[in-house]
Amino acid sequence: MIDPRLLRDDPDRIRAAQDKRGLSSDVVDRALAADTSRRTAIAEFERQRAEQKQLGKLIPKAQGDEKADLLARTKTLAAGVKSAEADQAAAEQEWREALLAIPNPAADEAPAGGEDDYVVLSEHGTKRDFEAEGFTPRDHVDLGRILGAIDIERGAKVSGSRFYYLTGVGADLELALVNMAMDQARAAGFTPMIPPALVRPRAMEGTGFLGQAADDVYRIEGQDTYLVGTSEVPLAAYHSDEILDAATLPRRYVAFSPCFRKEAGSHGKDTRGIFRVHWFDKVEMFTYTTLEDAAAEHERLLGWEQEWLDKLELAYRVIDVAAGDLGLSAQRKFDCEAWIPTQGRYRELTSTSNCTDFQTRRLDIRGRFPAAEGADGQGEVAPIATLNGTLTAIPRTIVALLETHQQADGSVRVPAALQPYLQGRTVIEPVAPIGG
Repeated sequence: MIDPRLLRDDPDRIRAAQDKRGLSSDVVDRALAADTSRRTAIAEFERQRAEQKQLGKLIPKAQGDEKADLLARTKTLAAGVKSAEADQAAAEQEWREALLAIPNPAADEAPAGGEDDYVVLSEHGTKRDFEAEGFTPRDHVDLGRILGAIDIERGAKVSGSRFYYLTGVGADLELALVNMAMDQARAAGFTPMIPPALVRPRAMEGTGFLGQAADDVYRIEGQDTYLVGTSEVPLAAYHSDEILDAATLPRRYVAFSPCFRKEAGSHGKDTRGIFRVHWFDKVEMFTYTTLEDAAAEHERLLGWEQEWLDKLELAYRVIDVAAGDLGLSAQRKFDCEAWIPTQGRYRELTSTSNCTDFQTRRLDIRGRFPAAEGADGQGEVAPIATLNGTLTAIPRTIVALLETHQQADGSVRVPAALQPYLQGRTVIEPVAPIGG
């Protein structure tokens, strides 16, 4: 959540941040009103509780009618204290809900506007000119059939739309991508993790996925648990309710996990193939660091994503995502979008977000920083930052690889960096008739 002091001291800044995202600022007024009610309720409860304690001290010394009168007043006051305590709890809850509804204010550098208002920061690689090469590129669905790599029909038969099987070399390709990604992250100092894919509500709420993204989340009825849409959720909650030694920061984790998304609101979008699906596997980078180093770490995460895409020899661009297209917890987000030949456009392959102290405040994660030289005590306990970055989302990466590196005979060239992870293959050969 945002820093409550920021809301109280500079509400106009939060209103401006809402405007930048294209959201109503009514939530700011609601939060301020809730804060006032909360403070009033706390003061009233404390006043009545103090009076109750004072009467409690007088009763043992009183006698006769005076004692009877004090006992009667105490009984009445006890009911009032109980009521005031309930009012305080309700006001606290209303204040918390109002605060949780406010997104992380976008960075000053983030573009204003909605989904189409991104800014292109850079372009990399060369788009293939298939016309000059003398053939029309096939899409990943046809290539997946020819190569025996993707079975969409049986995926739909068994699980429904937006499900699939990776078969033969398709399964080999996923494992190759996962192992290559984990090796790259490990070499960069990340600790490998395989986290749970089911989490409790607090983990989802703490990472901001029960806000504007709630409709896209699968909830397990009767168990009060959720299937995660990204391993960012269990990685962020890993250190919940902990105080981390600032000397151990940054702490970098890289996780392999399945991801589940309803794809709410995507009806009719990307219905062909495996680009937009309900389940996929992903390798995700996650960092805990200081607030002062968060922006620099964000650039580092982007650099690791670009290193990955360069190894796969893909043409891609980097965009600065507009404020209105940021998730609830992100202050700033960079997307790497790969060129998909048969779509004739760039599509998101990786994303990295700086969430500053938004998630750590919700999950009660703090850092213990050294005391100033000569000062007494154990040092200051203060908020820290979290950041996340996709290294590889398997289906979309397979789409980009197959379409980018296809050859006229239906085979697919394997990028040099990937070959050691794919049993030394330099080319993936067709196993089915091209016209079949």
